[in-house]
Amino acid sequence: MRLGSGTFAACCVVIEVLGVALFLRGFFPAPVRSSSRTEHQAEPPAPEPSTGASSNWTKLPPPLFSKVVIMLIDALRDDFVFGSKGVKFMPYTTYLVEKGASHSFVAEAKPPTVTMPRVKALMTGSLPGFIDVVRNLNSPALLEDNVITQAKAAGKRMIFYGDETWVKLFPQHFVEYDGTTSFFVSDYTEVDDNVTRHLDKVLKRGDWDVLILHYLGLDHIGHISGPSSPLIGHKLSEMDNILMKIHTSLLSEERENLSPNLLVLCGDHGMSETGSHGASSMEEVNTPLILISSAFERKPGDIRHPKHVQQTDLAATLAIGLGLPIPENSVGSLLFPSIEGRPVREQLRFLHLNAVQLSKLLQENVPSYKKEPGFEQFKMAERLHGNWIRLYLEENTSEVLFNLGTKVRRQYLDALRTLSLSLSRQVAQYDIYSMLVGTVMVLEVLTLLLLSIPQALSSKAELEVPLWSPVFSLLFYLMFLVLSALHVIVCTSAESSCYFCGLSWLMAGGVMVLISALLCAVVSALAKMFASGKLLSKVRLALQNPAHPNSRWSELDVVILLGTTGHVLSLGASSFIEEEHQTWYFLVNTLCLALCHEIYRNCFLGDDCEPRRCSHGERGFVNTAPALQDGSIGHDELEPHRASKSPTSLNTLRGWEKWMAMASPWVILTCCRLLRSLNQTGVQWAHRPDLGHWLTR
Repeated sequence: MRLGSGTFAACCVVIEVLGVALFLRGFFPAPVRSSSRTEHQAEPPAPEPSTGASSNWTKLPPPLFSKVVIMLIDALRDDFVFGSKGVKFMPYTTYLVEKGASHSFVAEAKPPTVTMPRVKALMTGSLPGFIDVVRNLNSPALLEDNVITQAKAAGKRMIFYGDETWVKLFPQHFVEYDGTTSFFVSDYTEVDDNVTRHLDKVLKRGDWDVLILHYLGLDHIGHISGPSSPLIGHKLSEMDNILMKIHTSLLSEERENLSPNLLVLCGDHGMSETGSHGASSMEEVNTPLILISSAFERKPGDIRHPKHVQQTDLAATLAIGLGLPIPENSVGSLLFPSIEGRPVREQLRFLHLNAVQLSKLLQENVPSYKKEPGFEQFKMAERLHGNWIRLYLEENTSEVLFNLGTKVRRQYLDALRTLSLSLSRQVAQYDIYSMLVGTVMVLEVLTLLLLSIPQALSSKAELEVPLWSPVFSLLFYLMFLVLSALHVIVCTSAESSCYFCGLSWLMAGGVMVLISALLCAVVSALAKMFASGKLLSKVRLALQNPAHPNSRWSELDVVILLGTTGHVLSLGASSFIEEEHQTWYFLVNTLCLALCHEIYRNCFLGDDCEPRRCSHGERGFVNTAPALQDGSIGHDELEPHRASKSPTSLNTLRGWEKWMAMASPWVILTCCRLLRSLNQTGVQWAHRPDLGHWLTR
């Protein structure tokens, strides 16, 4: 089958795109989403379960708290509060944790541990993926169901001060806001003062329901000098004083209104030992979560150690506390200590609402949801809950009612924990099979391109692609049968859903036919090259003429190979995402300097080979004479060898052409420097003035 070089290249590009798309579909699995709720109309809340009697509780419970203040400290590690630094620099917070009316948790933030995905997780209860790392630099409006949108729909008045990421995620949701940019990393003072300067005025007012404060100074100190910097202690003391001011103001307001308020202290992510974040180390994923309210009962001498929970649990807890529906895509479970002091019927009602929401999400995303342990536990808890309601409505106050209520509560908590774990695992599970199929397609096309490069460089060249060769028809059918058998085995034994298995048999068969045909083409090209002796002749030339520049690796080859390998290896460190572009800058500059060195050496010193061997163009044939005597190399193999002598030296160029060649690396370096200054990126340099700002002005 003869193809023109352009047609061949176009086919290769199309197949490469398909392979990369299939790989990315497996690497970024489909998020867990609910399709039950429409955009303009919300589903009514699930009624209270009952057995043999009708329940009169079919609406959402009333709010538990009058006002909610969320104080989010960026990059707040758990040991900054619960460790020795918290005891030393945050005495008031430590007092509330140990003796005050509060509940303390260590909330685990799933990677990627950067701000925007973590804010989404806190407000939606869902698990953002690694694709959100790209969106972190320019956050689009959040269309997913979340606590902020629910609060606005319920008429709650919300005020925000801090990181402008919230303003981008929730545009037109706050009645008052003041956003500060997070890219002025060297500033750790004014970025927090811009938040605190509004506090005295806002706390004296009573025209708001939710106040959100996002402090950035601690994160900036970490990026500048790390978690062991003496600046960390001063910043923690500042945050402790602000927390004391907010808590004191809320307590004084409670004495007047006789309704409890809630103060939430949390972090979006932690901080590594180098002061960065983004990966999955313990220091980066463990953050403190403290719920402070006079509604929480604290027994004298009750010492509570912080329990480990998921960061996504906050969304369901805030929704219940504000009397709102739980976000439909939330995979978190209600933090039970926050409702521990409520009557048993209210506790079971809250737990039932959360379990219904998680079970619906499981049904819509897991085909075999009935076999899930969490779903079975939920159904059992719902039946027991109905029996408890029947006894309660019969005004049965015996010990049976109390024991049954305790059993139902424990069953709900087990079901919530299991459902949340199943849904979280569904989000974080990669589709390995789709990734492997996409990788095989890409590698086969790359191999075929490398084997066809000599013939495909000319625009008028035609390639003989042996797809219909009868010699390899048996290989084609064997490969197709093997791939089909593997496809059946994988798709029937896979416990989780797979994108490639979900395709129709016609499309999956077409992909397998394509993979089999590409493999046959690769094998045919290799066999043809070995049969013609081209590979053997090239190896023999390299052995006979080892000093020739074409038979050894140049400095440019080494730089390109080592640079590419190093960059690929650096992608394994997700903490490097903030400064990944610096690798490209370094590689481009190094490559230009190496190219400049190569050009100058050829211009002023000529070829690297010895003068007695390269003084005449014809001398290159002397070393190949033995090969001609045995007839292993023909005239067509010698022509490329002869032609390759001229490009190694720039002496044949005209004067102005030589000067252009010598100046080109420096022109490229200058253009690269201008491009770097056009728009400063990353963490360390984003605050610097750039050409983009100057052009805008």
